[in-house]
Amino acid sequence: MKVLVLSVTAGYGHHQAANVLIEYLEDKGIDCKLVDTFEYINPILSESIAKGYLISTKFTPAVYGKFYRLADKEEKEDRSEFSMVKLTNSILSKKLDDLLLDYNPDVIVCTHVFPAQIITQIRKKGMYYKTIGIITDFTVHPFWEETDIDYYVTASTQLHYQAMKKGIDSSKLLPMGIPIHRKFARKLEHTEARHLLNIEDKTTILVMSGSMGYGNVKENIMRLNRMNMDFQIISVCGNNKTLREQIDNMEIKKTIYNFGFVNNIDVLMDASDCIVTKPGGLTSSEALAKEIPMILSHPIPGQEERNVEFLVNNGVAMYTSETYPIDEAVYQFLNSKWRVDIIKKAMREIGKPHSTVNLGNFIINMINE
Repeated sequence: MKVLVLSVTAGYGHHQAANVLIEYLEDKGIDCKLVDTFEYINPILSESIAKGYLISTKFTPAVYGKFYRLADKEEKEDRSEFSMVKLTNSILSKKLDDLLLDYNPDVIVCTHVFPAQIITQIRKKGMYYKTIGIITDFTVHPFWEETDIDYYVTASTQLHYQAMKKGIDSSKLLPMGIPIHRKFARKLEHTEARHLLNIEDKTTILVMSGSMGYGNVKENIMRLNRMNMDFQIISVCGNNKTLREQIDNMEIKKTIYNFGFVNNIDVLMDASDCIVTKPGGLTSSEALAKEIPMILSHPIPGQEERNVEFLVNNGVAMYTSETYPIDEAVYQFLNSKWRVDIIKKAMREIGKPHSTVNLGNFIINMINE
């Protein structure tokens, strides 16, 4: 039994979703192969796309957001501005033919819309494979409606009206949640988690910036530091070494524990009363599973703006702005037990702590059919 997982380099979440799914399937004895689609087809193209994504989201987010919104507004039948995408995917699909013939997977899983488009072109040529696409945000990204695959994994049934408006058949929608590591289904009490981390047992605010260190984390921490309330801060800077050094050198009166890229986010979440974070699909899914209330800050224009809309409108998060800064949000959060109770109740409804297990078992059943 074989499963081919196709991802892309752009962003961290697509690969992370792929890896946690593969880990579960391999534990069940399924042979899996992860392929960075563009890296396989053309390493130079892959590097260009990865760098382009990083530059566009970190240094020119407004431009990226404008393109995303333009693509999101276009109707399926009117893609003249993006006809190059169709042409490119048609050409690239020929490059994957040999891989598919050689590996001969029972199921193909796509964690990004681009490989799903390429597989669609391959299926049009008569090469049929069972296929699943994973939508890794709380929205249905542009171009998924141009794919033709068997199933689409969504973060919630609340997104299905949006998907059907885009022309995706409701029978193909699987509201299993974005795949996250199985460890996020396990919960520790605050006191136990803080003991494991060797930190003080008191109110704790977790501040995260995402794997690339995007977002105005320093400003958030300085605003929190000026608050006349008794809490400690955990800061996670991802791969941004410069940001970590800058925070280490800040003059802060509150106790702060500052980390770079870590592998124990689950324990850090359990130790915290709330999380201040960028609204990435994976991080938001992990927080929902842990039932740690979210205060969302500095979304990347585009899909993360859509995540904010979904999470706030479904009552599982608060959202900061210039007129509603982080310190006001934290103040209201820490002084509103009733609000915390409502948020956590909503999180239990929206969260999918067993997303990876449920999807993995679904794939195994597909293979066995």
